[in-house]
Amino acid sequence: MVVPLSPRDALTIARIVRVNHAGEFGAIRIYSAQITVARRLYPECVPVLSEMLEHEIRHCTLFRQAMPSRKSRPCRVMQLWSGGGWLLGFLTALLGRRGVWACTAAVEATVHHHLDDQLHFLAARDEELHALILSIREEELAHLHHAEQQLVGEDNFAKALRAAISVATNILIWLSTWGDSVRMARALRQTDLSH
Repeated sequence: MVVPLSPRDALTIARIVRVNHAGEFGAIRIYSAQITVARRLYPECVPVLSEMLEHEIRHCTLFRQAMPSRKSRPCRVMQLWSGGGWLLGFLTALLGRRGVWACTAAVEATVHHHLDDQLHFLAARDEELHALILSIREEELAHLHHAEQQLVGEDNFAKALRAAISVATNILIWLSTWGDSVRMARALRQTDLSH
């Protein structure tokens, strides 16, 4: 049985698609900039970064295709995702291999938490989007695990860099969802506490 969506839930779903599309676009910009630097300084990193970039391009396309049926549109702060993503990728690549992988680990860990919140929210509201996010989540987790393997013995600088990137990513997510990301996380915590 399909339950009709409340206007509030429909708006939240539109915002989920919007922020996920923007986030994937930001990831495309991050990996593109990192590949630009890595080609000159760490060519051995290019194949895996290129594979991750291909995943993000496909994810971005899938979320863009999911927008019309959910009355969603590209994010108003796409320039922040675009310019910020490219700058973040470029600067972290200049910091060395550990900078590249600290960036990937921070972004992917932050995104993973938000995807979990979204999956919980969507389970009874939008099965198609739920399945799409679930399939994408596996590749995002693989990116996170690869980055964390490269950071074994992480130093204080890498930890601080990851923390700063996580905060910046959360701020962009909040701006892109007008706070729905926080409401979903809060609802998920309340559900977990009641069980």
